[in-house]
Amino acid sequence: MGWAETLVESLKRADISLISYVPDISIFQATKLMEDDPFFHVVAATREEEAIGIAVGSYAVGRRSSVFMQSSGLGNCINAIASLCLPCRTPIPLFINLRGELGEFNIAQVAMGRATKPILDTLGLSHYTLTGEDHLSTIIGGALDLCYASRQPVAFCLTPLLHRGSLA
Repeated sequence: MGWAETLVESLKRADISLISYVPDISIFQATKLMEDDPFFHVVAATREEEAIGIAVGSYAVGRRSSVFMQSSGLGNCINAIASLCLPCRTPIPLFINLRGELGEFNIAQVAMGRATKPILDTLGLSHYTLTGEDHLSTIIGGALDLCYASRQPVAFCLTPLLHRGSLA
């Protein structure tokens, strides 16, 4: 089983059925699997804060959801996370494709890629960097448990070492 299949199975085990995302080629392997699976309702958003709003609304009506974005998109939704998710204690798993990493070809992606983890630290959010398939199911499953037990967003930073993005 590849990384995308493991990720999708982990979401299913955690009963996370609504996925909102801003389209990105590096996460396409996972979002395509979810779009093809009737368990999931997948919603493409135009901006990351819109995806956060969809996820918060989903949680408010009792449905678990997750958000997928690029690291550059984290900058677009910091206010939604800090002023909505955190004070309302909304647990949302955030899958963030880290740009500005190994093999990056676009200089504009480097600064936000480097700033992603420090921003998550400043917000007090737990985050896990996914670099390979070893222990992937254990890491994702444990972090999803933490997300819902703590009622706070948890971030997963997906690197090119995991999905072969810029390295392919």
